[in-house]
Amino acid sequence: MGIPFQAVTLVIELLLVAAVVAILVRRMRIPYTVALVVAGLVITLHKPFQLEVTPELFLIVFLPPLVFEAAFHIDLASLRRDLMPIALLAGPGVIVTMLVVGGILNLAAGLSLPMALIFGALISATDPVSVVALFRRIGVPRRLGILVESESLLNDGTAIVLFDLVLGYALAGRADGVLAVGDFIRMSAGGILLGLGLGWVVSLLISRLDDYLIETTLTTILAYGAYLLADQLGFSGVLAVVAAGLINGNLGRSGMSPTTRIVVFNFWEYIAFLANSIVFLLIGLQVNLSSLLADALPILWAIVGVLASRALVVFGFGALANRFLRRSDRIPSPWLQVASWGGLRGAIALALALSLPVSLGGNRILLQDMAFGVVLFTLLIQGTTMRPLIRRLKLIQRSDTQEAYEIQHARLTSIRSATHHLERLYREGLVPGSIWEALKPGLEDRIQTISTQLREVVHSSPDLYAEELDTARREFLRAQRSALQGLLREGLITDDVFSQLTAEVDFYLDQDAAELLEPAASSPSPEAGSNPPGALPENQGDIEDYERTQ
Repeated sequence: MGIPFQAVTLVIELLLVAAVVAILVRRMRIPYTVALVVAGLVITLHKPFQLEVTPELFLIVFLPPLVFEAAFHIDLASLRRDLMPIALLAGPGVIVTMLVVGGILNLAAGLSLPMALIFGALISATDPVSVVALFRRIGVPRRLGILVESESLLNDGTAIVLFDLVLGYALAGRADGVLAVGDFIRMSAGGILLGLGLGWVVSLLISRLDDYLIETTLTTILAYGAYLLADQLGFSGVLAVVAAGLINGNLGRSGMSPTTRIVVFNFWEYIAFLANSIVFLLIGLQVNLSSLLADALPILWAIVGVLASRALVVFGFGALANRFLRRSDRIPSPWLQVASWGGLRGAIALALALSLPVSLGGNRILLQDMAFGVVLFTLLIQGTTMRPLIRRLKLIQRSDTQEAYEIQHARLTSIRSATHHLERLYREGLVPGSIWEALKPGLEDRIQTISTQLREVVHSSPDLYAEELDTARREFLRAQRSALQGLLREGLITDDVFSQLTAEVDFYLDQDAAELLEPAASSPSPEAGSNPPGALPENQGDIEDYERTQ
């Protein structure tokens, strides 16, 4: 009942705080990760929180699932379109960031050049988790989200490789440029090649299996195994996980059955949520505000260096990439502004700062305070001002039709809810019958009028109609799946029957919206004889044929 019990209790407490923050933040306009950091700061101010967080905890426990989940969901075809700017930002861009930040700190803050370069390396990796979540929530162009997220995935690995090299040479007191370049290429290329190989092997195994529990386990082994094996071989563990996730998310996905695909996606979404929640909460808990205030001046110069280097890298390499891209593929200037301001720092910078050796003496505390200061600034200032920036640049892809639909839909939902509430009061005897009978016709007429207007809005936009029809079909199918699970729990159907029927439901859940709604796209009214939304396949052979082709 000693340390293990305390550790489990601590984890449960952290998860409880994360859950409460997640519930509260749904009603607020601040990013979830920012709210977690603030919650950690509030807890620390109220009651000093003694928690020893080792860099291994971040790098080995939390980093692989975060990186793997993000890479698993990236489509290689979409990534290929912007491979040049992403490679420039995540490769040479990291080196330029280190040099610019290091140069500013050396000249303005008075840090020695080795210490300044060490800090430049550890702070060079971006962590735009809250920014990407905001992108998805408010509807910015999908390509911009892929650009920002993919760069972050790749620059994590290159930043860690660069940090290890710079720290090693600083401690040794000598630097060999040729050897450093060779080590950088070896560690980066080795990690990528190892990850590609492991990802391909696991994808091959998944294609020969049909058990969602085993296949989910294999993806977990791949995420952690790629990192640990690459680290043991002296390669970049992060780049190995990135490569493995990309291959497994594109090749391995095609070998999964519909049920497996849904389970794997939900599993990794949940794991990423847990990891992100604990990491950003720990960032807030680890901050020592009195120490940060004592080092306010170097922290300020560090923030200036990070902002200046980010702008230089994004606009410089963005302009360079645009010179070689087709006109239709060039990155617009507003996107570059968002990418520049969205270069937040987070878990990687914190983990690398905590991993600094004690032999650095007083410089170790200073570099850690600077890292915490920059992370807090990017999360609390840049993270909370990203939404206004996106709105000012008019990057939200919302048409007048979509806005009209949302207004009418919200109006109809609220009036129906209010009507049902009033009717319930009438049935309970709290509203006189004469009052209810007087109000009822007017409320019903209003609901009918708004319903007609809403129907006209939906049918005026084929894309909106297809989206709403797809949502309704999927809600129908999820409810159907839930009912089958209830029947299984009550013992009314056997496991074999449950597996067969859920496979039929998952067959439709797994289809793309375009495939599901193709008949509806041409006409709002389905032709006679066609399957209604959410209908089960006519025969089991359809399911078996589909799964064999996967």
